[in-house]
Amino acid sequence: MDFLFLSQTALFRGCSPRETADMLQCLRAERRVYEKDRVICHAGDTVEALGLVLSGGVNIESVDVWGSRSILGHVGPGQVFAETYACLPGEPLMVDAVAAQRTEVLFLNTARLLRTCPSACAHHAALIRNLLAVTSQKNLALSRRIFHTSPKTIRGRLLSYLSAQALRENSRSFAIPFDRQQLADYLGVDRSALSAELGRMRTEGLIRFRKNEFELLREP
Repeated sequence: MDFLFLSQTALFRGCSPRETADMLQCLRAERRVYEKDRVICHAGDTVEALGLVLSGGVNIESVDVWGSRSILGHVGPGQVFAETYACLPGEPLMVDAVAAQRTEVLFLNTARLLRTCPSACAHHAALIRNLLAVTSQKNLALSRRIFHTSPKTIRGRLLSYLSAQALRENSRSFAIPFDRQQLADYLGVDRSALSAELGRMRTEGLIRFRKNEFELLREP
């Protein structure tokens, strides 16, 4: 287990690698590996542990009764998922958590995280504060998706998303965590129409891209 990596995540911010190792014992940490497209948590499930991504990535997906899929967000290394449901025992998930690639996840018992114990924990309070901050960031991420999907045109949605990624990376060149189908699902558009619009934007000299790597060339 890479305790240095864990101590640098948002959830364990403020804890040393040794303190993080002690906390994992208290939190009944369990590590699991999932292959690409494996469903980690199904909609309708109840969970008692949050998941912290050690490697790979997890897509948070919503599938309607007709099988149409929307990607609500992506969880990368060092980030967590299912934390809200794990804090609400018995509340069924409204979404699926799906491995975007081969992914390793560390599950942490949330009841033990929220309840201090004699062995660990001057650091429990910091962990609870960190969890609150993480949850707040997740709410902002959902707000960003609403913002990106509000334009009526595919180009408008693409420009909103790509601009936000460039600002986040502080660079006009950046990589996104989605392939074409996943990006289409995230933006709520048809994949073929998305690819066609990307091609037009490249022809017009607005962007340059290769797979999931993009560069913004000029203002639209």
